[in-house]
Amino acid sequence: MSLLLASAAAYPGAPTGNGPKFRGWAPGYPDGMTEWGNLVDRVARAQVLDKVAGMVRDAVHAVVRPGVVKDAAHGVWLGHPLHPALAQLPLGCYTGAALLDLTGAPDSGSSRLIGLGLLSSAPAAMTGLVDYADSHEEQQRIGVVHASANSAALACYVSSLLLRRSGRTKGGVAAGLLGYAFAMLGATLGGDLAFRRAVGANHAAEVPHTGPEEWCDLGAVTDFADGKPARRQAGLIPVMVVSSGDGFTVLHDRCSHMAAPLNEGDLVEVAGESCVECPWHGSVFRLRDGAVVHGPATAPQPVLDWQVAEGRLRAKVRTIPGVPAS
Repeated sequence: MSLLLASAAAYPGAPTGNGPKFRGWAPGYPDGMTEWGNLVDRVARAQVLDKVAGMVRDAVHAVVRPGVVKDAAHGVWLGHPLHPALAQLPLGCYTGAALLDLTGAPDSGSSRLIGLGLLSSAPAAMTGLVDYADSHEEQQRIGVVHASANSAALACYVSSLLLRRSGRTKGGVAAGLLGYAFAMLGATLGGDLAFRRAVGANHAAEVPHTGPEEWCDLGAVTDFADGKPARRQAGLIPVMVVSSGDGFTVLHDRCSHMAAPLNEGDLVEVAGESCVECPWHGSVFRLRDGAVVHGPATAPQPVLDWQVAEGRLRAKVRTIPGVPAS
């Protein structure tokens, strides 16, 4: 509560004192996050979790090496992360089982739903771990608690099945409901990771909206050395410029995976195509069209149109039809 009061004092106009007490979402104020939001923030700052988080991350990197399997697990082929989609099946099964148990019909399919939930948890967990290993440290701290809650749910559901099969239905129902509580905790933390911490989000999605719709000067063409990425500013967005014998390539400079500066990455060749490799997590993008060659990124890197006029390089964003840029 002291943290809530301190944050309210830092933002004049926030509800304090004898005014209304907001327990839900209050847009615009730090204390509008609720006590739950502040609790998750504390987890994100808990360096005590770093040792465990690092061990899990290193183990995943040792087992799942860069390549086809890793790209598939990230969801490169799908165009967005695979884990959130796979996580829906076990959670849906557990929800169905809980509803059947709570309505007094534990023998009408709860066991089958729990069994299916346990089976579908394996691919969901695998894809989640792959995404986790290529996230930021504070995200991994929350990820450790997220995975712990899901593991506790799995243990409860295994116990629930064993109890039901041995005829101890009430104990099985209780274990199942406890497992559902852990599953919901894990899902809530997963939502925080996806929507508040932007794990798996496209960090370049705003480019068609915020980039320059008109030609923007990037500098004299003689300022750009062949084969050496250079960073420039095009209106509101940073861009990476690569000069070559064929002309120029202008890409949004912030990686679509976690917003790393691509101009600090290496230029590489993959299958005869010139690419740039992200300096943070190793995503590889094709220069000519921004396509993802290797994950963890799943969204392509925005490419800007360019032209040379009077010895100077200019660029503008490729807008979405019917949607103006700023």
